[in-house]
Amino acid sequence: MEHGPNDAPRALELLRAVAGTPAAPVVRLPWNDAVTVKQLLDFGALTLMFPYTQDAAEARMAVAATRYPPDGVRGYAGMSRATRYGSVHDYAIQAAQEICVVLQLETRKAIGNLAEIASVPGVDCIFVGPGDLSADMGHIARSDHADVQATIASAAAECARLGVSSGILAANAAQAATYLDYGYNWVATSSDLGLMMSSARSELKTLKARF
Repeated sequence: MEHGPNDAPRALELLRAVAGTPAAPVVRLPWNDAVTVKQLLDFGALTLMFPYTQDAAEARMAVAATRYPPDGVRGYAGMSRATRYGSVHDYAIQAAQEICVVLQLETRKAIGNLAEIASVPGVDCIFVGPGDLSADMGHIARSDHADVQATIASAAAECARLGVSSGILAANAAQAATYLDYGYNWVATSSDLGLMMSSARSELKTLKARF
């Protein structure tokens, strides 16, 4: 949702599309907004990624949006897709145990606050955003810059030291392997559009070689 055309209703359709398959959808929010979180959780999303988390206060806001009172601020709705329209009677009691909160760290400030962010109860994973991090470090669109890579590697090491799960986005399989070597627990690699464009360029190159 952050960089794409998807709003809440479109996200609902995507969640429906993968229901009953082995896929476990991760919904990246447009922002740390409790209203959007409430809608997506009611739609049945279980893993939410919060972009541009800067400090522990914002981490607490994110977690609170996923919890019912008194532990948070999520509004209660008994008849929702998440509750199978009221048929999961203990949903409100067990919901927090099933929701995964992933926080994106995308600036030097955020990386500097990694330990305090990760220590917030309810934070399940730290996800480093190399694109925005490289921009914040003065190397926009150059996540392969040595200084950026050093910061990315140090974040993985810090997560390992803290015992918190860590993830990151890679441009391709080779970069994904590097990040796994750094110690990241999981890597998102490429994208549907990226894969389509790569294949299209390959086909075009093959055709042009014949003329």
